[in-house]
Amino acid sequence: MRKILFPMTAVLALAMTVALAEDKKSGGVKPGDTAPSFSLQDQDGKTVNLADYKGKVVVLEWWNNECPVVQRHYKANTMNTLADKYKGQDVVWLAINSTSGKSASDNKSAGSEWSMNRPILSDADGTVGKEYGAKSTPHMFIVDKDGKIAYVGGIDNDPDGSKPADQRVNYVEKALDELAAGKPVSTPQTKQYGCGVKYAK
Repeated sequence: MRKILFPMTAVLALAMTVALAEDKKSGGVKPGDTAPSFSLQDQDGKTVNLADYKGKVVVLEWWNNECPVVQRHYKANTMNTLADKYKGQDVVWLAINSTSGKSASDNKSAGSEWSMNRPILSDADGTVGKEYGAKSTPHMFIVDKDGKIAYVGGIDNDPDGSKPADQRVNYVEKALDELAAGKPVSTPQTKQYGCGVKYAK
């Protein structure tokens, strides 16, 4: 029986094609990509469209009030302090809850308890989370004024909350300051951390 030998280049090309197909299937965005548009309802039933914030910088915070890591950041006031810092600077901060089964009323109750004076968007079917590739809570994304992804990753370099303040780098704050100064984001992607997003099956 005659054996058919495939050239190594063909094998590599096939492997790359499969890898690319799997990557595309898994979804997700990377720095430089156009931010996927979305339309979601907030905790008060108001429809929020990403397109409404054209010309502004938009911070997207994947959020789940039941996640201990999210709870730690809200007890430390990390997110609220940062969101307040950039108010009036053409920066919009949106929290997105892609947790299966969570309703707008759940978001409103938790948001009120944590003094979140910004939209908490319901994505219970996980469509937007999967399109962005949100893997954890919190998982942070920054959309620049041109609608491009400027940053993807963790809020900071302190996954377990053990670093001293002088060693902690808040990547989102750093990126927002660089964007405000008209500079490119020097650290556009980091490793996200937190609880896995509980997507609908």
